This record gives sequence, C-alpha cells and structure tokens, in this order.
Amino acid sequence: MKISEIKERKIIHRPTLSFDEYGKRIYHTYEYHLPYNPNFKGNETQRLFAKWIDMLVFSLIFFYIFHIALIVSILLSIPCVIIFGTIREYYFGTTLGKKIFRIKVIDDDGNYPSFFKSLKRNFLCLANLYPVFSEYSTKTSMGRRTGTQMNFSMHLNNKICTTYIVKESKIAEIKSLVDQEQPKQNVRLLD
Repeated sequence: MKISEIKERKIIHRPTLSFDEYGKRIYHTYEYHLPYNPNFKGNETQRLFAKWIDMLVFSLIFFYIFHIALIVSILLSIPCVIIFGTIREYYFGTTLGKKIFRIKVIDDDGNYPSFFKSLKRNFLCLANLYPVFSEYSTKTSMGRRTGTQMNFSMHLNNKICTTYIVKESKIAEIKSLVDQEQPKQNVRLLD
C-alpha cells in the first residue's frame, strides 16, 4: 500500500439543537475516512532553516577555504546544496540541516526517494522560496493591531514528486501502516 492510499478513520460528534430528558445536549456521530497526513505541523519553518544551514556550510567553505567573495560563495552554495542534498536524501533520507531538526524525506512507498526523484525535488525547492504575504490581526490592550506576515510555501516540490517530510520518530509508524494489507471495500459477499 502507498502512503497516499492510507485512510484515517475519524469520528466527529456534532451537537444538535435537541436535549434529552436530563437536559444534556444530543450529539450526532459522523464517521469519516480521511487521507492520512504523515507531515507535521510547522514543518515549513524547520525546512527553511534546514536549507539555510545547508547553504551556510557550503558558503563558509567557499568563503574561508577558497577565498571567494561572500555573495559569490552564497550563489555557489545553491547548486552544491541541490547536488549534495540529492545524494544525501537518496542514501540517508536527510541532509545536514534536516538531520539537526530530525526530519527525513520519504516517497509514497515509505522509502527514501530515488536519485532522480530527489534531484527533481531539490531543483523544485528553488520555487518553494517564493514568499507568500498574508495579513494578520491580533488583539492588544490598546485595541486591535493588524500587520502583514511573510510565509514561505514549502509544499510544491513534495506535491509534484509525491514525497513527504516526516519526523524520524514517525517513520516506524508509517512503515507499519504501509505494510498493512489494504482493506477491501465494496466487495460483494457470495451467498
């Protein structure tokens, strides 16, 4: 079974306008089978910092060892991060920056991505650095404060390549879900 085929059973209790004889609200129970999401909340920030850590290592190597100007060192670090990130994700499922945050890259089968899938994913990460601006509003003691917030959308490369960013601690759970036999649905039973 693939990760994209795994369904998670969710039971939701929705309140009604009716009450029972003891004055307690009556709830309707709904059962949903939703797609399983192996990603974790807040992974965009960790992925962005992991990418910056990877770039910092190569930038410092070019700057201090090869004595190249800082801006050129930063620009040269980008292809190095793409190439070495591809190799490390293929063999280990992680890069140096991702290792610090204990996150790994897996494909739809729950394995580390293939070399070409990882290469495609790393090239597409350049498009992920496109900032998304949104407005926010917070309540303060003096009233409401509004402002503009900048976020980076870090999902495009994973969506196109069908890869997932997961915590290292969650890999065993994901592998057990992938190894389970897919339940048969809508099968007519013979008499």
